[in-house]
Formats: sequence, structure tokens, C-alpha cells
Amino acid sequence: MHCSGGIFDWDVACERLNELNSLIEDPKLWDNADKAQALMQERTSLHNNIETVRELSQSVSEHIELIAMGEEEGADDIVSDAEQALEILKVKVSKMELESLLSGEVDKNDAYLEVNSGAGGTEACDWALMILRMYTRWSDAKGYKIEILDQTDGEEAGIKSSVVHVKGHNAYGWLKGENGVHRLVRISPFDSNSRRHTSFASVSVSPVIDDTIDIEVDEKDLRIDTYRSSGAGGQHVNTTDSAVRITHIPTGVVVACQNQRSQHQNRDSAMNMLKAKLYELEMQKRDQAKLDAHGEKTDIGWGHQIRSYVLHPYQMIKDLRTNVETNQSDKVLNGDLDLFLEASLAHRLGGDSED
Repeated sequence: MHCSGGIFDWDVACERLNELNSLIEDPKLWDNADKAQALMQERTSLHNNIETVRELSQSVSEHIELIAMGEEEGADDIVSDAEQALEILKVKVSKMELESLLSGEVDKNDAYLEVNSGAGGTEACDWALMILRMYTRWSDAKGYKIEILDQTDGEEAGIKSSVVHVKGHNAYGWLKGENGVHRLVRISPFDSNSRRHTSFASVSVSPVIDDTIDIEVDEKDLRIDTYRSSGAGGQHVNTTDSAVRITHIPTGVVVACQNQRSQHQNRDSAMNMLKAKLYELEMQKRDQAKLDAHGEKTDIGWGHQIRSYVLHPYQMIKDLRTNVETNQSDKVLNGDLDLFLEASLAHRLGGDSED
């Protein structure tokens, strides 16, 4: 199977894999653990994709031969089985093509994912925790790692907010379409009268910025506050003012980090998050400018509702941008998000291709 034209360039992929294999054999590579880990993740992903293409190519050839043989011998059952297998292979190829289109400037990077509860007290805080758990389980299934950078617990249950670092190849590329408000309708477990409640939580996703992208931040535009950590952090929590909050005055963007062992480390992490948010804001401005140029009316950013999760009186999760929906709510809330992430990616790529 030879795929090209920007979908999956076989020669380029094989050349890059050879290059990565050479790089990871260099013992000096591990002098920079972060760079080494990123290269290892890229190598694993590329190796798996190449092997999958080889396996798919062989399987397609075998089933085409089976169909030809079955038609010659009049064996309708063989032909039918082989045709069904080819349909399944077609879906797998489509998925691979979609993932290979994650070619944006920072699509391959890690992601910062932030969840904030909306108005509604305990009910909203519980919904925010459910959202965070959904992304955590999706990340686990992908083989990604999650690190909590900052978290504020709800007063009775759930969380008011959480910021996590999602570590893995193409993490940002997959998650970038999740920016927005997520709406839940259910019978509240916190309501003694078992009434139906509507809750909201907002999600924002930013790319972790590496050395290849230069984001300039003027120190005079920053307000830096330190405070005592309140979340998970072991023996260092509540002993020193090590947590750091940074406000970017021109934009009003606020970031915070409290999970590192020292104020200096928390400040570095917070600065990285700030640069990521400023980059994401700039990307949103570009997207909005494209839409304005085409006369389109839509919301770009973190404030609009993107998905509705109805658990009562019926089960239905619907993406309001792509109209993709499913009644398998338990599976989705347990991390089975690919249906929505793939549709969102295809939708965004479809819009880009019209430019």
C-alpha cells in the first residue's frame, strides 16, 4: 500500500524512521531526557503506523485474492466474508489517513488541558470531575501520561478547576477541538428530591510550546503572585508559599501551578502554560480572521457550547458542531471519545481545505 499526496508519504515516513533509529542509538541523547522521550514517542508512533500499513496492505491483497477465488468457484460465502473484511479494513485505513493529517505546527506536541466548573455549586463541580476523568481515561487508552499541574477541589465533591499536562505524540492535535463548554443534563445525585439538573463545565486546550516556537513575554506585562499550595503534593503542601499564579495583564490570561517541589519550578511551569495560552489565543484570532474573510458566523474560543451530554430522560451525547451523536453515554464518559475527536478533526480539516 503506497499512500502519498500528503496523506501518508511512505518514502518520507521510512526515511524518518531510519533517522529516528539512528538518533536514539546516540548515548548523548539521554542528556536531555525530555527531548529523548519525545523522540522515542515519535519513533514508536511512526513504527506502529508503518507496520500497520504493511499489515493492511497484505490483508487487502489476501482478501482480494479470496474474492477472485470465491467467484471462480461459485463460493458465495467466501466472497461475502472477504467483502465484509474489506469494509472493516476500509474503516481502519480511513482512521490512519485522518491521524496522518495531524500535521499542524504544534499538532505533534503535548497538551495542557484545563477544566473549569460552571455555575451551580456541587453539581457543577462533580460534572467537572467527570469531564476530567473522561479525558484521563481516554489518555490512558492512548498510552498518554497525565500530570496534574494545578487543581482546586469543590467544597463538597468534585473539582472547581484542574489543569493537566497530557504527554504523548499528537496529544494536542487530537485534543485541540475540545475547547468550549460541555453541558450535562441528568438526575442530580446531590438532590434529595431527584430533580433533573443542567450543569456546565468549560474545557480549554493549549499546545505545550517547544524550543522551535518563540513566544515573547514582557516581564512588565506580568503580575506574579505566590501562595500556599492546597492540592496534591505530598509533604511540601501547605508548608511554604511555593505555588505560583501569573496574570498576563494585556490579555487577562491567568495561569497557576502548585504541584512542583519548589517555587522556582512552579514559576517555570506556569510560564510555559502562559506561553501556550498566548499561542492558542493567537491561533484563535487567525481562525476567526479566516471565518470573517469568508463571511461565516461562528464562535471560536472557549466560551461556546460544543457538546451536550443528556443522561435523563434518555441517553444521548451530541456534538453541536458536527452533529455526531451516540446513545453510548457510559462508554464516552469512560473515555471512548474517538468518535467525536475524529469527527471534529475531519470537520476542521474540511474547513481548512476550502481556503
